[in-house]
Amino acid sequence: MVNRKSNTVWSCLTLVFICCLSTSCKAAQTAWKPVEGKIMSPWAKQVNPDKVLPEYPRPQMVRKDWTNLNGLWDYAIVGKDAQKPQQYDGKILVPFAIESALSGVGKTVGADNKLWYHRTFTAPAAWNGKNVLLHFGAVDWQCDVFVNGTLVGSHKGGYDPFFFDITSALKPTGTQELVVGVWDPTDKGPQPRGKQINNPHGIWYTPVTGIWQTVWAEPVARTYISSIKLTPDVDAQKLTVQVNAAGDTQDLSYAIESKAKGFAASAASTNSTLTLDVKNPKLWSPDNPFLYDLTVRIEKNGKVVDSVESYFGMRKISLGKDEKGITRILLNNQFLFQYGPLDQGWWPDGLYTAPTDEALKFDVEILKELGMNMLRKHVKTEPARLYYWCDKLGIIVWQDMPSGDRYIGPNDPDIVRTPESVAIYETEWKNIITALYNYPSIVMWVPFNEGWGQFDTARIVKWTEELDPTRLVNNASGWSDRSVGHVNDMHNYPAPNMPKVEEARAVVLGEFGGLGLPVAGHTWQDEKNWGYRSYKNEAELTTAYLNLMAMLRPLIAEGLSAAVYTQTTDVEVEVNGLLTYDRAVFKMDKPSLIKAHKKLYLPMPKVQTLIPSSQTQAQSWKYTTAAPAENWFQPQFNDAAWTTGKGGFGTQGTPGAVVGTEWKTGEIWLRRTFELGDTPKGDIALTIHHDEDAKVYINGTLVAELSGFTSEYGIVMLPETAAKALKKGTNTLAIYCKQTNGGQFIDAGILELVEQK
Repeated sequence: MVNRKSNTVWSCLTLVFICCLSTSCKAAQTAWKPVEGKIMSPWAKQVNPDKVLPEYPRPQMVRKDWTNLNGLWDYAIVGKDAQKPQQYDGKILVPFAIESALSGVGKTVGADNKLWYHRTFTAPAAWNGKNVLLHFGAVDWQCDVFVNGTLVGSHKGGYDPFFFDITSALKPTGTQELVVGVWDPTDKGPQPRGKQINNPHGIWYTPVTGIWQTVWAEPVARTYISSIKLTPDVDAQKLTVQVNAAGDTQDLSYAIESKAKGFAASAASTNSTLTLDVKNPKLWSPDNPFLYDLTVRIEKNGKVVDSVESYFGMRKISLGKDEKGITRILLNNQFLFQYGPLDQGWWPDGLYTAPTDEALKFDVEILKELGMNMLRKHVKTEPARLYYWCDKLGIIVWQDMPSGDRYIGPNDPDIVRTPESVAIYETEWKNIITALYNYPSIVMWVPFNEGWGQFDTARIVKWTEELDPTRLVNNASGWSDRSVGHVNDMHNYPAPNMPKVEEARAVVLGEFGGLGLPVAGHTWQDEKNWGYRSYKNEAELTTAYLNLMAMLRPLIAEGLSAAVYTQTTDVEVEVNGLLTYDRAVFKMDKPSLIKAHKKLYLPMPKVQTLIPSSQTQAQSWKYTTAAPAENWFQPQFNDAAWTTGKGGFGTQGTPGAVVGTEWKTGEIWLRRTFELGDTPKGDIALTIHHDEDAKVYINGTLVAELSGFTSEYGIVMLPETAAKALKKGTNTLAIYCKQTNGGQFIDAGILELVEQK
């Protein structure tokens, strides 16, 4: 395999070629420190201004000779229309956005100002006679790049990589000057911006201005490989490689070669599009993320002019029918339920930028550890190395287009963008798709989320499908489905749900969950944190999450192809994460989650009703609204004086309620006996609708303590103590429910779930 780990050797070699004229390494370290006042991730302390994100930044097109330009630069904030500054305000650590703590600055720029960067570097003598390319992983949003006073190029787009050939602007020897000017209107303009906003609150976060991915340079031949496009065909057992060259492309020949354990293949042609036979391919999947090495060369007159190292995965994503005739998302022609988090990719210390490559990798590793197999990259793109880690470790990716312009409600028509806004969107979306095309982990493009900037949906979906016919397109995740694309995507909080099964499209749950828990000492701010539904501790949160998993599983059998839980981590004042924002605390019981996730990929269990609820047929209970004796929930308690009534108990108009007996007081106590012919062998669950707090006892054992309210019947998985409490013969189910305001209702039954082979 190609070594895509930290390019330590080459970084060390090139350090002798790059330096700041005004500071030594020791002085550089003392000139920078993170901005204080916010929480930091564990990796923040590993950030070294002399060696910032030193890994090779483009894993799918590797050249050995390159130099990293991250580090301390000069910066200045001036008026938007002012000239390049003659003096600078201080030092900024690139590539961290100026608003971030790790930048060492922590300032807001705003739409009325422009951010300027400055540094010097020395080009190695060995680069003489070669072209020099200057690369930017991403700069938000509009930038002008000057080398030795010459404008070498401009770029608009905050989420796509770009480069300029700076050869003609370089001096023959000595120090070279690099200046970058950036303007970013954030939410004052129509450009893609994702969740950035000038006034952060709720689900909207701090602005990110300027350079936020690695800056680097590399020497290339006068004729060089500018890009490659890799298209696997699993059914035909072939890989198509399109090689794009720059410079003098006359009389070029092209060659590709791939090696893996037990495999070797090559192809050569004077045509820039080549086909590689991959017989009996090892298919890429989350369970087996197999990657093939690939070498790509261009030659002239029998001599190698340029070559790059790459990799590919043999992977197919498509739609197809399952054995029940339901349209499903298929991976390599087989249905695989896709489950993972909404992954926003924000960091408390670096905002858009992870502090280290290990930190970036951690966000993928934790999903694998939990037994998840996908993530939805939400209205943001990532550095190439994030997608490499998804390729390498085996995580499926749905990639959103970062949102921008104006937003609409669920039932509103598409917005009408200005010609300028349309051009901005289309240019950047095309660039993103082109830049990310080769990553096998990416299986779906999501042009719009919840009506955020949604326009001309049918045309954009068709165009996206034409740009990349090898992947699925999700026309609008959430609200405003226009019946185009490959999936119908619903958002539902907190409980899972699904759209109606369709003939031609798969149905998915693009967001659900959002269960919140603020962890003291690990929040963006001390108070006024926000969650869709909040819990008091790890145990409560874990129970609530496991209940969602139990409710999700039957939907898979009904036709759901994928589900996305909100979310990987807390982000600023949002506390809905599996982990805290700083990644220091996992907020639930990890073994319980791993066990629950494994069941999502298994056949549906056999469900047996041990005691029915009153949802479809009224059941008889004994009840009282006057406080009973302390042992009221014990099997031997005498409830002869209690009233007999039909379930459920509550008030008409309570959402989801099936009222058999009216209950209007603040508290109610319920008892019911039932017979079992044998001791249950499977997992035990409640089917319950409670509004509000409820305590549930089986044969005197407290098996569930539920807070808040539900608006429909749902499944609550019970602990092992519930199964142990049940016995052959007569059993007692007892429930207490407390109501404070609004509607009220209580009803429950007991289920046994037996796993199938």
